[in-house]
Amino acid sequence: MSPDLAKPLLQIDRLVKRFGGFVALDGVSFHVMPGEILGLVGPNGSGKTTCINVISGLYKPNGGEVRFQGRSVGGLASHRLVHLGINRTFQVPKPFLPLTVRENVEVAAAYGRPAEGPSDIEAILASVELDGLGNKTAAELNSVQQKMLDLARALATGPRLLCVDELAAGLNPVELDRVAIRLRDLARGGMALLVVEHLMGFIDQVTDRVIVLNAGREIFEGVLAEAVRDPQVVEVFLGAAHVG
Repeated sequence: MSPDLAKPLLQIDRLVKRFGGFVALDGVSFHVMPGEILGLVGPNGSGKTTCINVISGLYKPNGGEVRFQGRSVGGLASHRLVHLGINRTFQVPKPFLPLTVRENVEVAAAYGRPAEGPSDIEAILASVELDGLGNKTAAELNSVQQKMLDLARALATGPRLLCVDELAAGLNPVELDRVAIRLRDLARGGMALLVVEHLMGFIDQVTDRVIVLNAGREIFEGVLAEAVRDPQVVEVFLGAAHVG
């Protein structure tokens, strides 16, 4: 089913996630449109990765609703969400280390690809600059290459929504620029992206809007240029040193 470009692809409404007595998400609401890159930013412990974990099915919500293409999907298992069109990358990639780079992506495509057709594995590897490493084992890759393999595995499932969790960490400026271009290309192709990141320069380069979280609640929604002038955002997250 093709997404309606005039309606949100993902709708989060008053989302709650608790761990015992700790409230990690406290009524968070936002949406992501097809072809949009939305940034989730905030201090450590603000709920960014928890939010992605709920959306991608690793955690079940304790309240609120997650709707994808108009369907309530909160609490569905991760593999079911992948088949619906939601996938993600991880802060710390966990590839199948004994398998080759190509085999890692082939496994993702075989078990996660929806019915509309096979993935072009070689094109995916080329898009993340792993095309010359297809026969190496994942264990032979450095940390940045493993991040790119994580991205390649997610792309092989043909997601309509891609959640990207701190993909930019550890990348040098040239690598950051290349990844930013790749993410923008994905969005231009109609994919929606939800990006968690601490690097404000990278967020500014790739996102259309940002949601700023603090203590599990959203405190700002808009473009990053406006966020850095918002007194509450500056106080709880950016700090005076980030305001130019």
